[in-house]
Amino acid sequence: MFTGIVEEIGRVGAVQARPGLTRLQVTARRVLDDLAIGDSIAVNGACLTVVAREGTSFAAEATPETLRRTNLGRLAAGDGVHLERPLAANGRFGGHIVQGHVDAMGSLAARHPEGDSVIATVSASQEIMRYVVPKGSIAVDGVSLTVVDAGEGGFTVSLIPHTQQATLLCERPLGWPVNLEADILAKYVVHAAGLHPFSPEKG
Repeated sequence: MFTGIVEEIGRVGAVQARPGLTRLQVTARRVLDDLAIGDSIAVNGACLTVVAREGTSFAAEATPETLRRTNLGRLAAGDGVHLERPLAANGRFGGHIVQGHVDAMGSLAARHPEGDSVIATVSASQEIMRYVVPKGSIAVDGVSLTVVDAGEGGFTVSLIPHTQQATLLCERPLGWPVNLEADILAKYVVHAAGLHPFSPEKG
């Protein structure tokens, strides 16, 4: 389990695409402190398993389903990625419950300043918008954010100066695909209310 508090920005060193599996090598510093082979790590909000460690980098592998569901398949050498280790049992819970299970991709549609903050608009499909409500939580490329407003085709979030500096959300070009994970509590509520297409009430 993660909290959506990005620990650092890593850099993709190499991408090795093989049939059925893609291996990502990521250069990092802080997250390497206690990272071991077999550990989980969130890369742009997607939970991956560390399969190798060497010097200042680690390697993780993504399956075809992960590549379909996330923006990891669009990464190239030199691209930045948000990194977060799982929450320790004695750690502080600074964001919200993030599983690292990306629901869908959206895209950065617009950004504009509002005082020292930046309002970012994210386009998203109905697949995930059913779980998005104003003042609710959502993870955007692994960043825990509070929804400002939500509509039929997307939502807005406010990026405080710290988030602007600690993440890539203000550096990404407009149109950049972002990984979206809805609040797990919202998913359970929608399912329990019989509003999910695969809930028991829907057959």
